[in-house]
Amino acid sequence: MTEPLVELEHEFSLDIDYDPSRWLELPPRWDTEEWQDIDAWTRSCAELFWRSYGQDPGESGIPFLAGVLRRLADAFAPEPFDTRVLLRMWEPTSMPLPVLAMVKPAQGDRVETLRFLVGAEDPEAVEPPVVESFRTEHLGEGLRTFRHLRQDYTPEVIAALRYAWRDEEVGADVVLWTATEDTARVIRAARDIEELAHKVSVAVWNLEPDDEESPDTAQ
Repeated sequence: MTEPLVELEHEFSLDIDYDPSRWLELPPRWDTEEWQDIDAWTRSCAELFWRSYGQDPGESGIPFLAGVLRRLADAFAPEPFDTRVLLRMWEPTSMPLPVLAMVKPAQGDRVETLRFLVGAEDPEAVEPPVVESFRTEHLGEGLRTFRHLRQDYTPEVIAALRYAWRDEEVGADVVLWTATEDTARVIRAARDIEELAHKVSVAVWNLEPDDEESPDTAQ
């Protein structure tokens, strides 16, 4: 099988050791094999998810979930090679929660950059964000914020949860986030997102022409 040609901006990407019983990863748009028939992917995922849930989906269950997954794929499936998007799945009739992760080359002062990435001084926040230190084995000391954001054209606020780290060894900044008007979904997923944050690491690619091995995960 021919691999898709991807123009790399840098020589690393994200590795996320997620639990497939809780999370479903959206295929990136550059993965031409999946995106050639995204409707088949969404229906297959819907069938598998209903089967694992152990209940009869009836006539509408699978088409409904497949439609939800298609809309989420259209809205959130990543274009860049350095971004990944996971859906926190619950019951097949519940709306999944998208969680995004991105890695970029490190820039600027570490503290200032991490505070910017988590929105620590966000002027759109209803109240000053809660900023906490957050450490993981793979990425070291980072920051976490939870805040509510105003919207321009509606009185409803957005609940936003963000994590950010700098991998000093690789020279990369990593951010993990979710945002939605449904605060209850963020609260419901908060523990799972925290566990997911501990599973994120930076994978450094070996781009030597004669070496086709997988990337080594930077510890």
